[in-house]
Amino acid sequence: MSTRVRIAAATAALAVGAGLYAAGAATAGHSVPVTDKEIPNLTQVQDKIKAYYGDTVDSKGRHWASANSNYAKQVEGVEAKAKQQLEQVVKNAKHNKVKPAIVLDVDDTTLLTYNYELQQGFAFTPQSQDAYLKSTDMPAVFGMPKLVNWAQSKGITVFYVTGRDEHQRAWSVRNLKNAGYKPVADRAHFFLKNKKTPPAYLACGAKCTTIEYKSGTRKHIESEGYRIVANFGDQYSDLKGGYSERTYKLPNPMYYLP
Repeated sequence: MSTRVRIAAATAALAVGAGLYAAGAATAGHSVPVTDKEIPNLTQVQDKIKAYYGDTVDSKGRHWASANSNYAKQVEGVEAKAKQQLEQVVKNAKHNKVKPAIVLDVDDTTLLTYNYELQQGFAFTPQSQDAYLKSTDMPAVFGMPKLVNWAQSKGITVFYVTGRDEHQRAWSVRNLKNAGYKPVADRAHFFLKNKKTPPAYLACGAKCTTIEYKSGTRKHIESEGYRIVANFGDQYSDLKGGYSERTYKLPNPMYYLP
């Protein structure tokens, strides 16, 4: 999460439409606008994001997404497709000597960053993220604890692979547990970026791109005898690089991670 291109993502989402954005059209490398008319108004983009999430504000000024929002409905559709696939995996696993596993990103895949994003005005900094994670639990992405806990109950091993830094481990473990995720996020099943002492299985070391880090970690998981049947993420960089039979992209118009 050290490099976030927020305006590019929000602008692309508004300019090309949700369909193209979901298909991967949003990138950080847009051409230089010739006039201001080519640039969506930033305030209007933020208003659209709030409407999409069904924004509500409580008495403490915290922003919450609505379970009846279009965001929640879109997430539900992704989860339904995943559940259908995983049910077939469970059925087939009885006849195959494999260890099925799923891999999940954290931010906006298992835990919803919406309130943090609104409080920061979509202006991420490592310092503000540290302060927030240390003191505040993020809510679960709608429906994800139910899907993840079900998968574990059916013999599918759950791994978390996040771009959060190693020093944020304890805060993240606490949050996952408090958000209702039953699979234990111990060191064998929860991978965070460690730039100080990167693991030997990552040839790119501390200089890994998001794709290299995440795909390299999935390769490591499979080297331990697991078959990753599904990989969940809110960014395409969470999903690229192979080492997963299926990928599931959760919606996130708030930022873009290359």
